[in-house]
Amino acid sequence: MSAGPIDGSSAARLPESKPARGRRRRPKPPPTAYSRVPMPSTVELPPGHGAQVFPLPSSTGFIGEAFSMDSLEFMRWAARRYDADRFVLVVLLTLMGSQEPGGLIEANHGDVAEYLEYSRSHVTRAFHVLEADGALKRVRNGLYQLNPAASLRGGLKKPQKGRTAASAGKGEKVEQLDLLHALLEDPDAPEAFKAMAQPGASLEPRKLKEGKPSS
Repeated sequence: MSAGPIDGSSAARLPESKPARGRRRRPKPPPTAYSRVPMPSTVELPPGHGAQVFPLPSSTGFIGEAFSMDSLEFMRWAARRYDADRFVLVVLLTLMGSQEPGGLIEANHGDVAEYLEYSRSHVTRAFHVLEADGALKRVRNGLYQLNPAASLRGGLKKPQKGRTAASAGKGEKVEQLDLLHALLEDPDAPEAFKAMAQPGASLEPRKLKEGKPSS
């Protein structure tokens, strides 16, 4: 049995390790609107109480910022319903884009006629067609409402006139189901308007062009 020198002069040695490279830290990206979102906070509720959390109305991604919620079936129905009378469809689209939160439209026939550059008589006829079909309701002079089951602008309603100063700055959140329930219980609401607001309502078949077979 042989052994190498005690001083280790000819003993095998492991290669020396290279110093580890320091990792380069990536620069932090600039803060964005999403990175500035505050951290969630905890709210303690008293026993027997609950809370509801909902996003505040926001529409910065839309052209002009305003937006509405519209029934897909209603839009498809309207496109076919007024195919033979497309000016009614033009007026309907104008009214859908003119809603205040809750579906109210502060305009009269003259205002819409001036905007579309048509005669008032043309617009008045279109209003009557939409009212007869249940899509539009006249609340009073200069104030109309689209059926909330068909088209509805969300957001916060303007405070009603005559409220106290303490509540004057607070808006009321639009709740579609509340609007529908109030509509169905309103004895003065037109029957055609109520019919479209009923749960599971079926829309009337389209009006056909002369000589065009039904499908």
